[in-house]
Amino acid sequence: MKSPCLLLFVCLTLLLTVDPGQTADQLTNKEKPRAATGPLRVHPTNGRYFTDGSSKAIYLTRAHTWNNLQDVGTTEPPAPFDFDAYLAFLENYHHNFIRLWRSEEFRWKDDAATGLFKYCEIQPWKRTGPRNALDGKPTFDLNQFDQAYFDRLRERVAAAGDRGIYVSIMLFQGWGLRFHPFDGHLFHVDNNVNGINRDPNGDGKGTEIHTLKIPAVTRIQEAYVRKVIDTVNDLDNVLYEIANESALLPTQGGSPDWQYHMINYVRDYESKKPRQHPVGMTSQGYGGGSDWDLLVESPADWISPNPDAFDFKNNPPAATGAKVILPDTDHLWGVGGDRVWAWKSFLRGHNPIWMDPYNKDAIERNKVAGYRDNVLRNLGYTRRYAEKMNLAAMTPQNDLTSTKYCLANPGREHLVYQPATGGLSVNLAAGTYVVEWFNPETGEKQNDTKVSGGGQRSFQPPFDNASVLYLKVINDR
Repeated sequence: MKSPCLLLFVCLTLLLTVDPGQTADQLTNKEKPRAATGPLRVHPTNGRYFTDGSSKAIYLTRAHTWNNLQDVGTTEPPAPFDFDAYLAFLENYHHNFIRLWRSEEFRWKDDAATGLFKYCEIQPWKRTGPRNALDGKPTFDLNQFDQAYFDRLRERVAAAGDRGIYVSIMLFQGWGLRFHPFDGHLFHVDNNVNGINRDPNGDGKGTEIHTLKIPAVTRIQEAYVRKVIDTVNDLDNVLYEIANESALLPTQGGSPDWQYHMINYVRDYESKKPRQHPVGMTSQGYGGGSDWDLLVESPADWISPNPDAFDFKNNPPAATGAKVILPDTDHLWGVGGDRVWAWKSFLRGHNPIWMDPYNKDAIERNKVAGYRDNVLRNLGYTRRYAEKMNLAAMTPQNDLTSTKYCLANPGREHLVYQPATGGLSVNLAAGTYVVEWFNPETGEKQNDTKVSGGGQRSFQPPFDNASVLYLKVINDR
């Protein structure tokens, strides 16, 4: 007979190894992480998704955070970010994609009310002096790269790939140019030894560096892009994002020409390399007007829109496959979006990703207990269904169900989301289907009943909240 102490130890060990992103039936067969395979490319028959060159469609989803490449904080130097713990966190929730954030500034005012600075280390260029920058430290030499930055970049991308996580490397950062004081940027004339002035018109913004107006700046940016590509080109799990929320519309002081140029520059430079990776273009953010046409007409492989053209918050439009779309709450709310948003986006053929404060105790805009964990779990749940289905053959089929949220390969598979309570109907082709219900609130699953197709069929969810219905024809099991 085992001792009570030994039994207690075993029980505690089992409790401590439970992953928050897994349901009870998944815990009995815990998966070993598999390395990401690639490089990714747009799926040849279903352009809503990427593929690694196999016939399989790869669905991307994740909650990402701001300081996962550079260390950022209100102390100088800022506390280091525990990237290994972050990867374990992603893996526990069954996520497989991150934006690897970059700041172009070494400091900025965090909050006008408190007057606190935020500090950011490390940067792509060396601080060589001889004179000091505006923070009292040596100025940057924009002709000398700091190899430590690129070593960290490679290490983190490779470590993520080992866990099956794809990484979009953010090359530039536009949000800070538009909203932060200009004195903490490397391209401020007093912060570099090269005479580069990011703000030639003196308006305190410096958005000109994300245009093609200053050729000397563009040449420095291109050299940096080449260095990034040289650093990670051999890795399978790489994607690129040109810039986070850089101004695109003239009303915001922007133009898409610079991003289009950079997309083509990445493509041209990588064309001479062993691997080619997807390049993305993301929105300038919510509230500034619709930049949808600029994104869709761009040469990018993937895009992240804002809500000013279509209601990506509450009723996302069905993806057509013209671009791989990664709706990002960063461009929709900032911090916001719930599990309903995640499922609606997935069922409309998108790849939803969520802006996550990560190591903060509370979500700024929603203090409901368990809200964050519920969103993270459901992003992982959507991925489990994406892996369970033949996703490459699935397309949004809103008219097949009364709920208007359906991914289907008619006659083979249907995944239906009921965002409300109550019954629903699905128009099914002839055949016998296995019925599976999933509860997004609890992760509970009920299955193994059957239904005959051949027309409109009514279903009553076994749960008192929103539900997911999965139907698969028996011959395909």
